[in-house]
Amino acid sequence: MLYRLRSKTLKNGRSGKNSNSGDAAIGYSLRKSDFDSRKRGAEFTFFSEAEWDAYPFASPQDTEWFRAAKYGLFLHVGISAIGKVDISWPRVTHKLPDMPYWGKTVPDEVYDGWAKQLAFPAFRAQEWAEIARQGGFKYVVIIAKHHDGFCLWDTHTTTYSVNYSPNKTDVVKAVADACRKYGVKLGLYYSLCDRHEACYKDDEAYVQYMEKHLTELMDGRYGEVVELWFDGAWDKPCRAWQLDRLYNHVKQMQPMCQIGVNHTVGKYSEKKGMPKKRYEPRNYRDRDPLRMFPSDFRLWDPNMCREDDPKIYTFNGQEYYLPFEQTICSRKEFSWFYSDTYADKPLMDAQEIIRNYRILANTDNMMVINLPPDQNGKLVQGDVDNLCTLQMCSAFAEAFPTVNADVRVFVMCS
Repeated sequence: MLYRLRSKTLKNGRSGKNSNSGDAAIGYSLRKSDFDSRKRGAEFTFFSEAEWDAYPFASPQDTEWFRAAKYGLFLHVGISAIGKVDISWPRVTHKLPDMPYWGKTVPDEVYDGWAKQLAFPAFRAQEWAEIARQGGFKYVVIIAKHHDGFCLWDTHTTTYSVNYSPNKTDVVKAVADACRKYGVKLGLYYSLCDRHEACYKDDEAYVQYMEKHLTELMDGRYGEVVELWFDGAWDKPCRAWQLDRLYNHVKQMQPMCQIGVNHTVGKYSEKKGMPKKRYEPRNYRDRDPLRMFPSDFRLWDPNMCREDDPKIYTFNGQEYYLPFEQTICSRKEFSWFYSDTYADKPLMDAQEIIRNYRILANTDNMMVINLPPDQNGKLVQGDVDNLCTLQMCSAFAEAFPTVNADVRVFVMCS
């Protein structure tokens, strides 16, 4: 988390030798007196002194729930399931040669046609939320928009949304309402990359487009949002996204929402692309640079961090305390969305999940497990059963002490 502390004892954004703990976290500041943008050549928006004093900054105490929750359910839902192709890569690149298991090659017009077929006859948001609660998950992260650009909420900023599909259900609202009913917190995934929107190549116009989306998603109509998961930043240079602008926009509406940008750590670059493998989670080093700034926590799906995961990272000479959230797919082989081969893929081993969770919990980190609904909007029974197997493991109660005993019996197992 970017704990924004204004203590005068913190000079130039440094917290001293004992900065490897949450209590010693560094302040995120965009006051001109605290931040020198010339070091990076990047364009930042700045607070005036009056705005700084009035801004509703979060404290470590305010974000304590997020740090303690540790265990979330990720739901990859989208129109790619209609065509039974894993993830929206066919709309992005038509195919990645080095990763052929990411789906078939399909023309844009075929892919976009799936939006007009979106019916999800078996979609039951309350069933998803109930599975989350009974599985012991503290929060659900639902896809609002993936790389294909299709919007799963009530928006008229584009015709590429549920409003113009056969099933006009506001998926985000349905899930938000269901989560509220079952006492599960809500998180959202939003892709920065958008392969459908016409203004995408105009950086300023597209940032304004995203601001409209984020206003709709974060202004309170869906209630509290505890996590915002940004993805797809590799498709443009870091500067083009104006992440500081989006970050501040969201924080004005949801100050306690924790924001993560995938591929967080790495050298800042004026070129698009991925960080080098040196910056994969298993290779993190104390005070590595932040590539995607600002971010409240680190991401690089679906990688696992080290057992001695470092927490202090740097940007522009300042240091920040950022925990890590690991994303685990319920199936092996990098399976995000439902596909025609999804149910045939091997399930993740329950013992491996428990082993990873122990490491994450002991290092002040979090875990989310991904389950995709099928083309009818229903979660795959094998995935649900695997959650049951996970809970029935003798090591589950020890590894997941935050899961209440009354939900350890997974009543929805077949």
